Amino acid sequence: MEHIQGTDRDQLTLFPEALDDYIAQDNSVRFIDAFVDSLDLQSLGFAHALPPETGRPPYYPGDLLRLYVYGYLNRIRSSRLLEKEAGRNLELVWLLAKLSPDFKTIADFRKDNRKAIRQVCRAFVLLCRDLDLFGGELVAIDGSKFKASNNRARNITQRQLKRQLKDLDLKIDTYLLELDERDVSEPDTPKLTAQELQEKIEALKARRGKLLDLSQEMEDAGQTQISLTDPDSRSMPAGGGQVTDVSYNVQVTVDEKHKLIVDHEVTNEPTDRNLLHPMALRAQEVLGVDHLEVVADMGYSNGLQVKACLESGITPFLPQANTSANSALGLFGKQDFRYDPAQDCYLCPAGEMLTFRFQTREAGRDIRTYTTSACALCRLKPRCTRARGNRRITRWVDEAILEAMAQRVRAHPEKVKLRKCLVEHPFGTIKRHWNQGFFLTRGLTKVKAEMSLTVLAYNIQRVVKILGVPRMIEALG
Repeated sequence: MEHIQGTDRDQLTLFPEALDDYIAQDNSVRFIDAFVDSLDLQSLGFAHALPPETGRPPYYPGDLLRLYVYGYLNRIRSSRLLEKEAGRNLELVWLLAKLSPDFKTIADFRKDNRKAIRQVCRAFVLLCRDLDLFGGELVAIDGSKFKASNNRARNITQRQLKRQLKDLDLKIDTYLLELDERDVSEPDTPKLTAQELQEKIEALKARRGKLLDLSQEMEDAGQTQISLTDPDSRSMPAGGGQVTDVSYNVQVTVDEKHKLIVDHEVTNEPTDRNLLHPMALRAQEVLGVDHLEVVADMGYSNGLQVKACLESGITPFLPQANTSANSALGLFGKQDFRYDPAQDCYLCPAGEMLTFRFQTREAGRDIRTYTTSACALCRLKPRCTRARGNRRITRWVDEAILEAMAQRVRAHPEKVKLRKCLVEHPFGTIKRHWNQGFFLTRGLTKVKAEMSLTVLAYNIQRVVKILGVPRMIEALG
């Protein structure tokens, strides 16, 4: 028995007469071509959508958009790799009609059409809505950290800045002292000459001046850190909060019906606490519905955000985190106290009543404080509080909406469990399977355009599996 043999390289062959014969009818590049053809590139804001009357003719933006969509769909994001593939990849040769733009032209297209590229992603989402691919009843929201093009060593916090300034001052003082000793008496075996010492002192002073400028820049911007390579990126908790990395916080909203991404956003906020309502509201507008259910993890737990969602016709399902400091110490937490709305008081584990005493405003919320005078003689006080005085319980004036949400979560635990299946799947595909958990571009606006191409590719891939290429092309009309 012989092995499978290849064709002799010297054997003459007859290729099909048309390039189109090499591309199957169900190849996704045919949809990419038809989809870009269906777009009004001028209204979307693409540069050179109308060619200038004079000068060297530019590439048609539709061709470069085809190249990028194909690249992100096939895990090719680098402009240099796209240039190489355009000259040897048969699918791209067909898609671009044998055009081979250079890498600089490819890179400039993404840079110069950032807003337009985001609009293309939105256009495909609206196409999915028209095809009834969204359920429009329940969505899941989550965020993930994508590494920025900025090394951790090139990110400086105020604490690091103060430490570096202190070290520089110490070095400068040491060199100045050595220079003074050199003036008094010349040592037998000098380590550095007076001129070398002076040069080192000047270099340290120059570096100190740059650090002071960075400190002033942070103070003027109201920031606690600054990134030197990508100024918009921030050091954020990553890997379950155990380590930090210079990243962007990417938010996605995924619809339940086919797990398609309804909306996405890139921010440089380190946490998700203030992002629930903005993301849910945007999804509601895209889906065009009056009422929407939203599931998210406890990282989005924020009373003001929950209240804003309810006012907008959005019903959130969020598990509440136990943030009681007493619970962490093994003492009775707030969850061990039962609130009586009829009497506006709390009942403690010992059966005593904590009544309302005063109201304050903290972090934009009106907080009511409840306490009792029975703690001094209570046998459970060692298990309740370590304070010398009486135990206090604080309550947000609108905390009833959080209690109602907790009841919804208990009544429908399957919706909270559904979150992982919906919204963590896109991140797993993009970051692990596609190896796109990092950005190539720098700056928030450029990064947003890059993420839009990734989301567009993800949605196209899913819809191809759901409908197939022929039906998708037919839907374009």
